[in-house]
Amino acid sequence: MTCTLIASASTTVGRRKRNEDAYVLDAELGLFAVADGMGGYSGGEVASHIAVTSLAEFWAASVDTDNTWPYAFDRSLGLHENRIDAAVRLANRRICARREGELRNMGSTLAALIVRPKAAIVAHLGDSRIYRLRGGALTQLTRDHSLYEQLRETGADLPPLDQYAYANVVTRALGAAEHDRPELQTLDLVDGDRYLVCSDGLSGVLGPAEITALLADTAIEAVADALVEAAFAAGSRDNITAIVVHVQQRP
Repeated sequence: MTCTLIASASTTVGRRKRNEDAYVLDAELGLFAVADGMGGYSGGEVASHIAVTSLAEFWAASVDTDNTWPYAFDRSLGLHENRIDAAVRLANRRICARREGELRNMGSTLAALIVRPKAAIVAHLGDSRIYRLRGGALTQLTRDHSLYEQLRETGADLPPLDQYAYANVVTRALGAAEHDRPELQTLDLVDGDRYLVCSDGLSGVLGPAEITALLADTAIEAVADALVEAAFAAGSRDNITAIVVHVQQRP
């Protein structure tokens, strides 16, 4: 089975002064990730850049498994799960090491999608999200690491996310704890799958119906731009970033 990936990406500063989102798109390596930085003046921008740069560098270098890895191999995980786990942990460690002076409060969310010939691996920390459109049905693959989601799971009576005063409070992120590890899951792959990796500047204002319509009916080359433009038009006050990946499988 051969797997061809067609991807597009778009990002905008939106109504903010700086763009603290960053992303990596490498269809050849099957790596797609969005990072949403936080931490005051310049901190978020630095953190998200460290996150995606570190992730991409390690993912490319670890193709050769003879290289020395920064963490012990976890026998409960497969090779590529270990690769992305180590890549995210290394990015986290590098952000933690830079947290001093005006950067002392910086951190970043991260949502990463790895697409292999027969499977997809999702890794994330924070509230950047990954969705999958399959057969016309949209599934949110990540669970926000946020105060809102934490309270919702306890059964608390909450307003809609876009009306919640503390919607931007995340409970896990790169830079918060040096030994934190990403939440991982491995999923099957089906011909025609479309994946969306995005920051909360998009998911915070576009509902499932709007995302589904755009993913289903827009050409892959234009869909990331269309999603970002729709989120801005819907009133997003944040930076907005989207990567869309279309899967083509052939025998």
